[in-house]
Amino acid sequence: MSKADIRVNLCGVELKNPVITASGTFGYGQEYTDFMDVSALGGICSKGVTYVPKYGNEGRRLVETPAGLINSIGLQNPGVQHFIDHELPSMLKLGPAVLANLGGASIEDYEAGAALLDATEVPIIELNISCPNVKAGGIAYGVKCESAREVVRRVRAATKKPLIVKLSPQAEDLVAMARTCQEAGADGVSLVNTFTALAIDIERRKPVFNNVYAGLSGPAIKPIALRMVHQVCHAVQIPVVGLGGIASACDAIEFIMAGATAIQVGTANFIRPGIAAEIAAGIQTWCDDHGVKDLDEIRGCV
Repeated sequence: MSKADIRVNLCGVELKNPVITASGTFGYGQEYTDFMDVSALGGICSKGVTYVPKYGNEGRRLVETPAGLINSIGLQNPGVQHFIDHELPSMLKLGPAVLANLGGASIEDYEAGAALLDATEVPIIELNISCPNVKAGGIAYGVKCESAREVVRRVRAATKKPLIVKLSPQAEDLVAMARTCQEAGADGVSLVNTFTALAIDIERRKPVFNNVYAGLSGPAIKPIALRMVHQVCHAVQIPVVGLGGIASACDAIEFIMAGATAIQVGTANFIRPGIAAEIAAGIQTWCDDHGVKDLDEIRGCV
């Protein structure tokens, strides 16, 4: 029996399978080479980078929950130029498609970062619009459609690279947000980013995190993320990358059946470092066992 073809075309870039590691959970890829064959993945998304280097948040940054992880990292990174000079070359040699996750505190920062990435060999830019807009009092670009429209439109003009916009579940209307990004020139969307959460230190009687609220990820959010991906897939005509609590091949297949072109594995990488490759192999096995010739047979079947 011939094996299923689980390759995917993501915004014009061919991936050997639909499994991508999510930003902030896989470093720049090299960190995981001792734990797995990184070349077995479809793609690797970089740690979030910004035009201006960021130190990140002070105080405690991680709290485990019964079914997830709350993080308050604060986009710590050495800046886009450092990423291009020092991390990107080794990422490109690993084999999987590379997605550069780009954040920013102003539209001008986004534009400048995108322009630098445009001159590189990075195949895809993933635009993180969950970043706080410092000129709008700290509200994230990804909350209101008009803010998102402007940043996506301006970044689209700054680069010819395929542009995937990463959406926040905190958007006032996630479906409208996805449509807005499509209209503004996005080639695809990825969702969901983390959910706003709170942890309290009952001995100190204070929030655990200096910024009070932080981002919840992991299996706890999967059913909600799956619902949101399903809704967006039925509302846009561009590829959707699904993520949020994926920890097994079955989880990944659910997202594909909901309509996702590809998926991202995030928090699970911390639990079992080789899990992304296991998920890719598991998708292959499931398709072979069920006589599925390619993923288009099941994509969007729900």
